[in-house]
Amino acid sequence: MAIVPCRSKWVSLWGIRPQVKMRPSFRKTKLTSQYGQREEDHEFPSEGPVSVKGGIVALGKFDALHIGHRELAIQASKAGIPFLLSFVGMAEVLGWELGAPIVAKCDRKRVLSSWAHFCSSVAPAEFHVEFSSVRHLSPGQFVEMLANELGVRGVVAGENYRFGYKAASDASELVKLCEEYGIRAYIVGSVMDKNQSAEVKCLDSKDRGQVSSTRVRCALANGDVRYVSELLGRSHRLVLELSEVEGLIWERNTISVPKSCFLNLAPKEGLYENCTCLIGETMKIRCSAMIDTTHLHVESNEQIPYQDCRFISIKFGGAEENC
Repeated sequence: MAIVPCRSKWVSLWGIRPQVKMRPSFRKTKLTSQYGQREEDHEFPSEGPVSVKGGIVALGKFDALHIGHRELAIQASKAGIPFLLSFVGMAEVLGWELGAPIVAKCDRKRVLSSWAHFCSSVAPAEFHVEFSSVRHLSPGQFVEMLANELGVRGVVAGENYRFGYKAASDASELVKLCEEYGIRAYIVGSVMDKNQSAEVKCLDSKDRGQVSSTRVRCALANGDVRYVSELLGRSHRLVLELSEVEGLIWERNTISVPKSCFLNLAPKEGLYENCTCLIGETMKIRCSAMIDTTHLHVESNEQIPYQDCRFISIKFGGAEENC
């Protein structure tokens, strides 16, 4: 039996079709973290495409870009052009404290580019929708938005995915609604964490042993960078912004940077051996990294030549990869 997309029935309480708001090309986000960073406005260009029409969108939060998220992107790439669709502005709308991200915003494109190897040589692109514009949609209205407003050809979601107002529906309902609106739905099983010891269980009611952003945050809070690498499928990178920084010390083979420069979540305070300091596009220097209450201290056996660059990053030891 042929499936014909239903005619649009999406009408608000006021009789007006609500508009789905997309993130503008540039956005400012205030970062705060448990490490006492000062709040700062960081402005980065959005790398998201103008349209996902005809594509296959993976649905999720994608804050950590861990191996579970990568599996969704792989499935999307098997069905068509892959996109990661997520909502922005949830913390502001729901009144959550806005903590530092696991992956720095300026580093996300690099991570997604490294996924092309797994995704039929196509790097998934990100597409952001303002949470405030879809918060009150019913499950049916949400799927209609995907099919008719955005014009996607299919969706990919994890088996535990929930959607609609107050997360009213689950993955099985998503499949039914997608069939009604003439788009394909692909449900992917959870990627399970190989580490199932009691020590790694976090205070998360949704934790069933699957790889999750919560587990990544817990591992960083414990300073277990090798475990973080296993969850991410790559080494964790801490990105530092150096423009107009007070308290920066750059000597022959050492750098000291205040925590106010951190653009994403760092491991807990302590000494980390077998790190790499990445400066500019090509310079990589083996080093150790010490995080104390106020600063990150980088030390190397070789000279660290000063570079007039806006960003440097520290790659913590663990996974061996090119990204």
